[in-house]
Amino acid sequence: MSNQPRGADIVMRSLAQHGAGPIFTLSGNHIMSLFDAAIGTGLDLVHVRHEAAAVHMADAWGRLTGKPGIAMVTGGPGHANAAAALFTALGEESPMVLLSGHAATHELGRGGFQELRQAEMAAPAAKASWTARSTETLAEDVSRALTLAAEGRPGPVHLSLPSDLLDAPAGHATEARYQATPLALPDAAAATILALLRTARQPLLIAGPALANRAGRALLARIEAALDLPTAIMESPRGLADATLGAFADVAAAADCVLLLGKALDFTLKFGAPPAFRPDCRWIAIEPDAEILSRAMLERGANLVFGCIADTVAAGAALIAAASPTDGPGPWRQLARAAMDHRPAAWATLRGTSPGRLHPAQLFRRLAPMIAADAETVLICDGGEFAQWGQAMLEAPRRLINGVAGSIGASIPFALAARMAAPQAPVIAVLGDGTFGFHMAEFETAVRRNLPFIAIVGNDARWNAEYNIQLRDYGAARAHGCELAPTRYDQVVAALGGYGELIEEEQQIDAAVARAAASGLPACLNVMIESTPAPALRRPLG
Repeated sequence: MSNQPRGADIVMRSLAQHGAGPIFTLSGNHIMSLFDAAIGTGLDLVHVRHEAAAVHMADAWGRLTGKPGIAMVTGGPGHANAAAALFTALGEESPMVLLSGHAATHELGRGGFQELRQAEMAAPAAKASWTARSTETLAEDVSRALTLAAEGRPGPVHLSLPSDLLDAPAGHATEARYQATPLALPDAAAATILALLRTARQPLLIAGPALANRAGRALLARIEAALDLPTAIMESPRGLADATLGAFADVAAAADCVLLLGKALDFTLKFGAPPAFRPDCRWIAIEPDAEILSRAMLERGANLVFGCIADTVAAGAALIAAASPTDGPGPWRQLARAAMDHRPAAWATLRGTSPGRLHPAQLFRRLAPMIAADAETVLICDGGEFAQWGQAMLEAPRRLINGVAGSIGASIPFALAARMAAPQAPVIAVLGDGTFGFHMAEFETAVRRNLPFIAIVGNDARWNAEYNIQLRDYGAARAHGCELAPTRYDQVVAALGGYGELIEEEQQIDAAVARAAASGLPACLNVMIESTPAPALRRPLG
């Protein structure tokens, strides 16, 4: 073998030089040169069972570490499988890069092996998407992809790598190293925003998903104290009805001024329109994306009293620095925070009424103190109605949910990436039985890679979110087609080499969780539950 580097060597060396973490990958013809080139770089190839899982893992890595996660898949059908998962990362503003193998450039338009217009396919679900054109610029392509994923509003980036470029000698390849530069909030803009907030009686700050991590939540807590206004992160497809936020819909309806901190004005906020918000509510937008700022201006018109371009974290820090000291939480902030923290007293006594079936609240009452006992816990909530109960009743500083895209099924891949990002932390995934079916084979990956975590499956043998849509929109007589089998998912996991238990009674929960943790294996606790709608929380502010 020649000592002259190939294009594949340039790609893998570039990733290593940029400090890339694990490469979540599924092999295939177009990328075997990249597998070969990884030898000696120190890069860890995590070989998974489905390409979408690789993207979900890279997504979770990006959210938890703040550094772009890397997924690497083969071309054609491998890329097609992976591309769909980009939409979840896009909605949650997760920094990640999808590297896809690609048909050779000299075969394009001739019916090449697995030839597909990959960049065009990925583009709607990515910040940027392109195909490499030259071996000499591969390092620049990789550096650019990593930079774009992290700068401004973070998000997924796709780069296709034609196989002939990877195999070709790269004697004249250039080195490149880009770095995202935060766009600061100007002092004058910070002063204007603070002055506008001071004229409001009931201001509210809503942040985007980019702050849905431990550092982001800590920043928001400092902003809330410095500006004396309630803050919230909007990262759920349920928007104002997100169970995490309690009676947030009532807070939003009472606000007379809303500051959007890196939060797009979209369907999750009912586009800012009445009755979700007051007709006279004033809007302020700090936005890293000019196109999304323009969209907010079109939606709210004259009610958008100020808007500017700045990166979310930098803008938040600038507002704190410019704010005047406060005397502690004022009455509006206290009232709003009480509404968002509100959980009905009746939840403390909710129980299942069917033998061998629990109400979700029974499970989460037991789990809450376990999760609170370790501040390093990573909590993953994924699915419809069952996971909403989890989001409402469980708190963890590091939490991953399926996100604004509203797609389910990512929790098992999320858990594997979380275990790699936080090797010593407890990792607990709460998911429905429908969700479990998407990526159950990744338990084999977890066993093979020694990545223990606990998956707690709420099993009601139903696609329950869709069933509840049928009940609401069409009536019980027209509810059909959403049934599942009451499958022993615990036995599925045991067959793949993990640990599994079936739970049918509340008193089994504590010991089962302890045994799962002590097993040192990827574990599944299959909890039989009643089919219960998600909680709907309201608390009128008067």
